This record gives sequence, C-alpha cells and structure tokens, in this order.
Amino acid sequence: MASAPERLLRHREDPVSASFLELFFDLAFVLALSQLASILLADLNVGGALRTALLLATLWWVWVTTTWFTDWFAPSATVVRLILVAAALASLLMGTAVPEALGDRAPLFAGAFVTLNVGRNVLTSILLRGHPRRSRSLRILFWFCASGALWLVGALVPVARVPLWLIAMATDYVGPSVGWPTPGLGRARRDELRLTGGHLSERFQQIFIISLGELILVAGLAYAATDLGLAQTAAFLLVFTMAVLTGLLYITPAGGRLGQALERADPSRLGPGSAYLHLVMVGGVVATAVGAELAIAHPTEPGAVAVVVAGPALFLTGRLLLSAAIDRRFSWPRLAALPALLVVGLLTAGLPLLVATAASAAILLIVAVLEWTAVFAPRERG
Repeated sequence: MASAPERLLRHREDPVSASFLELFFDLAFVLALSQLASILLADLNVGGALRTALLLATLWWVWVTTTWFTDWFAPSATVVRLILVAAALASLLMGTAVPEALGDRAPLFAGAFVTLNVGRNVLTSILLRGHPRRSRSLRILFWFCASGALWLVGALVPVARVPLWLIAMATDYVGPSVGWPTPGLGRARRDELRLTGGHLSERFQQIFIISLGELILVAGLAYAATDLGLAQTAAFLLVFTMAVLTGLLYITPAGGRLGQALERADPSRLGPGSAYLHLVMVGGVVATAVGAELAIAHPTEPGAVAVVVAGPALFLTGRLLLSAAIDRRFSWPRLAALPALLVVGLLTAGLPLLVATAASAAILLIVAVLEWTAVFAPRERG
C-alpha cells in the first residue's frame, strides 16, 4: 500500500486531463483579466501599460505555479482540492484589488499572493516529510519566502513599492529556470522539475480560451452599449474575426505539439519558457480587448491606435517564439506580420480606429492562411 506522501503525488498513470477544480480555479481569472483591461483602458499611456504588465505578470505567476502544483500533486487528494479552492479565492482577492493594487489595496494584492505561495509550500513540506520530493517544496518555499518579504515590504512602503515588487517578481520568475538553488539543498534535479506535457499543454489551452472569452465579452458589452450603427457593427465583426483568428493561430500548427515538446525537453528550460511566452500571448489578448472596446465605443480616441496594433503584435511575438522553441525554426508569416503591424500603426495614426482594426484583422487573416497552407505542405512549419 502506498504511503501518505506517495498518495499525495501525481503519478505517470494518473489521468492528464484537468480536474473540475482546476477549471473552477481558471474562472477566477475572468475577474482579473477584466480588471486589467479596465485599468489599461482608463490609463492609456506607457505608464499605464507598464503598470498593467506588472500586475498581469504577478497574477499570471499565481496561475503558473498553481498549474505546476496540480501537475506534481494528485488532483484527487483532498488537500490538493482544498489548496485549489484557496488558490481560486486568492486569485479573486487579487483581482478585486487590481484597480488599486499599486495604491490603497496593495496589502490585499500582495498579501493574497504571498499567503498562497508560502502557505501551499509550507503545507506540502509538512505532508511530504520523509519523502525525497520534500526537497522540491522546501526549495520553492525558500524562494517564495525571500520574494515574499519584498512583496510585503513593498505593500507597506508606498515609495518603494514598484522597485521592490519588480525585484520580487524577477526573483519569482528566475527561480524555476535555475532550479531554485537553496542553501543546504542545492538545485533541483531534472526529474524534480519534470512536467506532464499533456496536462500542461491542455492547461495552457484552457487559460488561453479564458483570455479569448474576455476579449469576446468586452467586445460584446461595448457593442451592446452603442446604437448598433454601421461603424460599430463593422468594428464588432472585425474584433470577433480577430478573436477567431487568434485562436486558430494559437493552436496551428505547433501549438498542438507543445505537450510532446515538453515531455522530451529540458524541464528547466521549456517548462518555464512556455509559461513566460504564454504570458506575452495573454497580455496581447488583454491589449486586444482594450483595443476592441476603443474601436467599437470610442473610435476617435487620440493615440489609441497603438493599443489596437500592439495586442496582435504581442500575441504574434509570443506565438512566434513558442513555435521556435518547439520546432527550432521561425515562422516567416508571423515574423513578417510584426513589421506589417508597425506600419499599420504608423499609417493609421489619426484615422478612425476602424481602419487600424480592419488592417490588423487582415494581417492576422493572411498569416492564418499561410500557416494553414503550410500544414498541408510536405514540410510543416510552426
């Protein structure tokens, strides 16, 4: 009979499909993504974009570390289920705090983040006592305690908040790439960092669909609030087209091979790397949602053309690099689309946002057609 620590861990024979509570946890990010889009919309400049990026990166790390947690631990275990519920609550609290996360609600935002990450690893370190996998939880705990101190001090000291949070976030993101080296324990071994490719690729697809859902929701609400005129209808249809094309470009063709690539890759590289690149892609979808609302409801907003083209450009950048990591080659249609979007931004500045939206949608359509053509070519390109 398996020991208590063994029953807590996920094993190769366990199902790779996401559990109900993993999907429930994802729903907490609907609020967070909506809040992020709202604060960027209200602060449409470089400073606003950077603040949004900082908050998105923090929220994203909650999702990533929770997904890795469910990949390493058995989703059927009661304690794992309770931790998933706690993670959903922490994410909701952080999402609630987002509009004032760099202001009065900083303690709530940072406190929920640190409590979840430290508490989860304290609990697993206790439950895995005597098991070899305990060292992984102890390493992660050490790193989260180090970064957590910076998060909490930053929350309490407004003048140092942003610099401390940037250092803390960098610490959190660097940790897995270097194996969480810890005094007395050293670095994590490759087998300790191993991720289940099928499970992780499915989870990435699910959270990406959540982000696309936010794009469609924003577009639908913005359109419903207008008089449904010809220009608003055209903008709404173009945004819907962009959402469809973004989804197709995410999965075609190398996206479907992410699981296989994760299984055979160095887990300290493609595991964290795929998480970082998905952050860029989700950030692109959030920016696209902001551009969608502007194009539909505020088509003459000064300077808004930048966010209209930045969304697709960010998504294509992340997806281009993910393809390169999987197939070790660049997708030339996606690569060519990046300067094309830059040209669109320059040429359509000062024009109604419908023009930039139409041009961006056309570029995505061309890339999608070229990528689908490549799928049926003798040599597949990613």
